Amino acid sequence: MERLMQSIRIEINDKIYLKDPESSDLGRRIIQQSILMIDEMGFESFTFRKLGERIKSNESSIYRYFENKHKLLVYLTSWYWGWLEYKTVFATSGIADTAEKLQKTIEILTQTIQQDVSFSHINEVLLNKIVINEYSKSYLTKEVDQENKEGYFVIYKRLVNRLSEMIIEVDAKFPFPSSLASTILEGALHQYFLKEHFPKLTDCNETTTPTHYFTDLVFRALNPNNYG
Repeated sequence: MERLMQSIRIEINDKIYLKDPESSDLGRRIIQQSILMIDEMGFESFTFRKLGERIKSNESSIYRYFENKHKLLVYLTSWYWGWLEYKTVFATSGIADTAEKLQKTIEILTQTIQQDVSFSHINEVLLNKIVINEYSKSYLTKEVDQENKEGYFVIYKRLVNRLSEMIIEVDAKFPFPSSLASTILEGALHQYFLKEHFPKLTDCNETTTPTHYFTDLVFRALNPNNYG
């Protein structure tokens, strides 16, 4: 199983990058160090010039992989959602009970992230922090509709759809499966942000986690007695 996990590759839409960063040592260093730097200084302060200085490479070499830092952020967030998808698939493949399967999926999608040794050049803990703080910047742009048409967000949408289908399997009469699924993914990020920066605006703390909150929310919503 360990060898199988190490052979996993997260497939990213090739329109997001100019050259696949997984195809070379330089590309993997670009990904590795960009995660560290965006976590350190924030996306606004991060530049390819600073990244080039960090990895001791010409700035122009980074532009051979990504057209701009927006595309890099889309790549990083797409990788993150793809990684969560693969974890979900592996963790639930042997679960027959639909409610148990949904509960396990909610746990994976909302829990505190741990380092995954299967991908040595990517720090998933720091990438999770970046997604919490910066993910909205990948789609709150004037180009979002065109980028959506080109499939930039296909992994995220696929994960929402996968979760929506699990909700339907538990309660086929529930009228808002996609809305609930996207609320879980977006809401988990928001609850972690509130917990870190605005703790008085959330009930999540050191003992009550976003996983507790969303598990309770979902299974209350899926109770047929709630809506006739």
